[in-house]
Amino acid sequence: MRIYNSLSNKIEDFKPIKDGEVSMYVCGPTVYDDPHIGNARPLIVFDLVYRFLSALSYKVTYVSNYTDIDDKIINKAKELNVEASVVSEKYIKRYEELSQALNIKTPKTIKVTDTINEIIKYIENLINKGFAYEIDGDVYFRVDKVDDYGKLSGQKIDDLLVGARIDENLKKENPLDFTLWKATTVGTNYASPWSMGRPGWHTECVVMIKDSFKTGLIDIHGGGLDLKFPHHENEIAQASVCSSTSLANYWMHNGLVSLGDKKMSKSEGEMILAKDMVEDLGADLVRWIILSSHYRAPLKLTEELIAQSKVELERINQSLNQALAKVVLNGYRWNEKVSHKNLALFYEALMDDFNTANGYTVIFDTVKILNQLLRVKDVDYQEVVMVANSIIMMLDILGIIFKPISITMDDIHSYKLWQAALAKKDFEVADKFRNKLSEKGLI
Repeated sequence: MRIYNSLSNKIEDFKPIKDGEVSMYVCGPTVYDDPHIGNARPLIVFDLVYRFLSALSYKVTYVSNYTDIDDKIINKAKELNVEASVVSEKYIKRYEELSQALNIKTPKTIKVTDTINEIIKYIENLINKGFAYEIDGDVYFRVDKVDDYGKLSGQKIDDLLVGARIDENLKKENPLDFTLWKATTVGTNYASPWSMGRPGWHTECVVMIKDSFKTGLIDIHGGGLDLKFPHHENEIAQASVCSSTSLANYWMHNGLVSLGDKKMSKSEGEMILAKDMVEDLGADLVRWIILSSHYRAPLKLTEELIAQSKVELERINQSLNQALAKVVLNGYRWNEKVSHKNLALFYEALMDDFNTANGYTVIFDTVKILNQLLRVKDVDYQEVVMVANSIIMMLDILGIIFKPISITMDDIHSYKLWQAALAKKDFEVADKFRNKLSEKGLI
């Protein structure tokens, strides 16, 4: 198993901390609006990671979070004249509904508002170690005290300082120092040793990882490419102080989604709501589209990609249903045996940094084999079942559910009458039953 590690910018052999176990944390959403299809990409990508590692017999502990306290949430609550919790709970529900619709194996999720005490203790520790300081109730992290700050993103402090805007907050020692605690009485706030306020964004996940996994180092930390800097960089900075680690041994970042040549953005109104795309296309097709490109590559949503993906998935399902019909109508039992030769090729593709594009090629090749088996005169039904099951298992790892065609006793009876009419060369009767079976997609 090999994974591209954003921390080293190399593909590395995957060696979990504990044999047979994987600890994985993925940054979740800030819940102030409906998720767009770009928000759905990490849901689907890391669901694939979870599914495949589980298929490899790893025991995977998968945790994510909801940022349910944030200026965006508070501002929206002000607009609607409601409590911030009303906004956050509404959109947490929307994300959960989307996850269910997309067949996501939901990770354990934690809300920031349930972790405030732990966050305060963590910030106190940073202050005690001399890496954070308080001014007028605000607490900041001293970036220049971390020797290798920028090692994840490749940023250098000197370059960042040159490019930094003049900070209106002149209290900070360094314009790059980031907020750990914000003093405020506006919106949701909590008592702390420094002020009434709320935590800064960058501390949440570090604390949740420590609290969830009872360790300062996990195997995989994931999220969108847009989180690499400054969010994940700042997480590593804090972890280097409190646990002398880089927080995770493997950092994974999925590429972003664009609409044609336009970046998807809520602020600019260029987006497709994920729920709308699922309603229009179906969850299976949405997952197929999202996973059609390597997870690290940018994904450009176009009408051509959607149309092509629809044809591809329909052909796969059609071949599987033709195989099912051929087997059942001819009186053979469908069992759960799998052609491991074909499945092994799929596993090999995904073991190379979850290369779904190569995995799709294996699926297409296996469908060709299945179609060839169905066309021969003396069909080997056992082989048909094994090859079809291998395709179904590949789809399952992708989170795509094969929906078998319904075959009734009446269908089986019609099939036998069709075959008998053909044997008697009674083509008029044969055509009658053939048309009936064809309308149901059984032949």
